[in-house]
Amino acid sequence: MAMKIYTKTGDLGKTSLIGGTKVAKSHIRIDTYGTIDELNSYIGLLGDHLTDARSKTTLTEVQDRLFTIGSSLACDPEKEPMMKIPDLKESDILFLEKEIDSMNELLPAMKFFILPGGHPAISTAHVARCVCRRSERCCVNMMEHELFVDPLVIKYLNRLSDYLFQLGRYIGHLLQVPEKPWRPRLS
Repeated sequence: MAMKIYTKTGDLGKTSLIGGTKVAKSHIRIDTYGTIDELNSYIGLLGDHLTDARSKTTLTEVQDRLFTIGSSLACDPEKEPMMKIPDLKESDILFLEKEIDSMNELLPAMKFFILPGGHPAISTAHVARCVCRRSERCCVNMMEHELFVDPLVIKYLNRLSDYLFQLGRYIGHLLQVPEKPWRPRLS
């Protein structure tokens, strides 16, 4: 018999971290890894809009790293050293930088702010970028509240948001969708 998806253990507003520690579902740690989960879902949606094999493969790698980040954030930090939780590595950040640089070689220099949009894939990349920035802010908020967050997580999310911005531009380039400059109203 298949395992049931519902456990009823969270019906009173509490949940367990990896390691068994119970916390309120409103706890900043839960909000943070929930936002990472939301980001992962948007990355999946973005991948569904793409036909470019390299970008799809990169997004699959990103989703794997987001699960790594989520598991780290979902773990009781006092119990994590005793558990086998996957780690983020500096090479994960270098991978994103390499992808950003590769796309940058094909794109014109930016001379103006760009309005998100022009195609569902471009818009989805920008939504994912915004959720990524929110994830980063949540992690910083945890640090400010003296809750442990691996500094590499914040660095990765920062670089991922840059990657998603550049990917939005790159998608537009591949689809031959012109970038829409923001023209501020001056009067």
